[in-house]
Amino acid sequence: MASNPDFVQYVADQCAGAGEITVKKMFGDYGIYCDGKIFGLICDDCFYLKPTEPVRPLLRTVELRPPYDGAKDYFLIADVDDRDYLAALVSETCKNLPDPKPKKKKKS
Repeated sequence: MASNPDFVQYVADQCAGAGEITVKKMFGDYGIYCDGKIFGLICDDCFYLKPTEPVRPLLRTVELRPPYDGAKDYFLIADVDDRDYLAALVSETCKNLPDPKPKKKKKS
């Protein structure tokens, strides 16, 4: 089951305090990015955050689940209504993720 685009936009809007939030459709669901860095997934109308140890103590509840069959576990973030909470989680997660690799230029 794919995510509802309204839910995807709502989560993106709720995370906006962390930086420039964008979403990209991938494999029928969505990847969510902050300032170009992927930090989570939105699958089946659930928000999943890449797990990093510095974020664990900030979580209200720690629930690890794979966002789709065969995936690694991510933090499931059930409370998407608190903008400040989500912005803090996203900011801390992104601080602890590697920078994206530069894209290779296409040969002409």
